[in-house]
Amino acid sequence: MNKSVASLAGEPVLNIIDRIEGYQPELVAIRHDLHAHPEIGFEEVRTSGIVAEKLSSWGIEVHRGIGKTGVVGLLKGRHPGNRSVGLRADMDALPMPEETGLAYASVYPGRFHGCGHDAHTTILLGAARYLAETRDFAGTVTFIFQPAEEGLGGARAMIADGLFERFPVDEIYGLHNATQLPPNHLHVSAGAVLAGADFFDVTFKGKGAHGAHPNVARDPIPAIAELVQSLQTIVSRNVPPTEPAVLSVTKIFGGSAYNVIPESASVGGTIRAFSDDIRRLIRERLTMISHNIAAAYDIEASVDIRDIFSVLTNHQDHVEIIADIGREVLGEDRVSTVPGRAMGSEDFADMLLHAPGAFFTLGHAGNVPAHNPGFIVDDAILPVGATLFARLVESRLKAA
Repeated sequence: MNKSVASLAGEPVLNIIDRIEGYQPELVAIRHDLHAHPEIGFEEVRTSGIVAEKLSSWGIEVHRGIGKTGVVGLLKGRHPGNRSVGLRADMDALPMPEETGLAYASVYPGRFHGCGHDAHTTILLGAARYLAETRDFAGTVTFIFQPAEEGLGGARAMIADGLFERFPVDEIYGLHNATQLPPNHLHVSAGAVLAGADFFDVTFKGKGAHGAHPNVARDPIPAIAELVQSLQTIVSRNVPPTEPAVLSVTKIFGGSAYNVIPESASVGGTIRAFSDDIRRLIRERLTMISHNIAAAYDIEASVDIRDIFSVLTNHQDHVEIIADIGREVLGEDRVSTVPGRAMGSEDFADMLLHAPGAFFTLGHAGNVPAHNPGFIVDDAILPVGATLFARLVESRLKAA
């Protein structure tokens, strides 16, 4: 049965599954515990242990150590079927301070669930418990709890560890909380919706000297200053205006004393675009400009560019599947499929290269954006997200 929950504003009801609504106190307790004990990428030992214990206690087959700290749960329905649906949640926190003032704030200084992955993990656990208790579907559900989403390649690590060879899926879905959407509103759209991203570091090495004698140095500082300015021309003067792209310098290092010209200086940053061809163009120009500026200053350049995130591309059919489930659970007016793209990145993109599916966002009452020290996830999102995942499975693996 569904529990119809009306909002205080008199909006249409939410069709949350009764059983999942009943889990809310336990789901909140799980999320608060995960929030208080955040673990960054590939260090999610405690978190993955909790996930594995919960899944096992509900009778779900558990596989640990996929992509180092990843967990996969397998659950067969009580009806015969050969198809499999994958559901994915990320588990890692960010290496940043928390300034929320919450009673369950992080106990580890400099580590914080500032993107809401604690909520994503809890949502998938809620769906897993419900599906394990009911098993009213035909086929297999593959619950994927992924480590290291925040730029460390957790999805690629799981895939390299044989994720889809060992646990094949016919389609796959993921979600992310969204403060930019009103509470209980869902957005999903087809095509390239999140940018691919590279991280880069450029180091100039010259010759150090006393600050009073710059003539005997080969100073990397003015070269780095010129590089930062020149890199800003790559998008504006090389990328077609119809192709969105970003190159941001986010780090500058050089020097340690007021009277010393350093031997080396470096910059780092990110490249983002919705086209792999544009990303290649930017990489090539960045490399050429760096080496040419270094040559002009008679110093050496070292350029390191790393492909971190693929372009996330949603499949049209699966966008419609999510939208239909969203309308059933949230109501017609709370679901949007208006085309939209964002320069943020998500390594669920790599999973979508191996199986068709879609990634969607779900709004909640938090009003501070993610990756901010004051970011807070609204616990009311937990049964809503779990219901969406559960209904996806029951719809896509419906018994004949």
